[in-house]
Amino acid sequence: TTASAGTAPAAADAAPARPPSVLYLGDSLAMESRQVLGRELRADLRARYTSAPYSGTTLCDYLEGTPGRSLVPAADKAAALVRRVRPDYVVLQFWGNAWDYTPCMKGVSHATAKEAYFRRYAADARRLTEQIHAAGGAGRPRIVWVLQGPDPMTPDRVRRVNALYRERAAASGDLVADAGRAVSPEGGRYTWAQYLPCTAHERSHEGYCTQPGRDRTALHRDDDHLHFCLAPTTSTPRPCPVTSPGIVRIAREITRAIGEHARASG
Repeated sequence: TTASAGTAPAAADAAPARPPSVLYLGDSLAMESRQVLGRELRADLRARYTSAPYSGTTLCDYLEGTPGRSLVPAADKAAALVRRVRPDYVVLQFWGNAWDYTPCMKGVSHATAKEAYFRRYAADARRLTEQIHAAGGAGRPRIVWVLQGPDPMTPDRVRRVNALYRERAAASGDLVADAGRAVSPEGGRYTWAQYLPCTAHERSHEGYCTQPGRDRTALHRDDDHLHFCLAPTTSTPRPCPVTSPGIVRIAREITRAIGEHARASG
């Protein structure tokens, strides 16, 4: 995957005075969402948008200076992209790869070494923050940590990963976007659900409320409890090719969080 960039369309009424530049990095959840997030950011904020997600990755894949194999090429490491793109915001969307998949985790997984996994994840979040800020120099970008939705297999894992993201953002003056809340039931932030009641936005957009007769919309396929794309997963990672309400909900919350900060910053 190579970084893709786009230019904003005409100004939207509620757009900030200066259109922000946004860089989007992440794993397969970011890969499936990359086109929809770009669309939302351009439409609402007139943003300049660049994305370079890689499926199967976790935070360490985007670190510079790590020995051994990585799923992200050197040109698309977070700091390298910050130096090249000079973004105002770097959006990081990582589910928290909990199994021994990416080589840079060196065998540490949530299933086999829970506390080591969280220690490693916290350390990598700190290092990635430092590298992104250093690469930005005097105009360092704000990092937007995307809080994740419920995990049906290990719900407490996502709760702790999200707490780690909040702590990291608070420690470094960065932001969080609670996109996970948008795909969680009312009153059940860490309760997984395949379907949720349709929102007003979904009811007003054809195809977004997938079961209008029952006033509910599908977030996940029957055979995939993790991803939000309603098309089958393919062996070659790709942006989601069909309207998928979960992806739209996530993208809208990320856009809202960036827009709120950008408008307040003048």
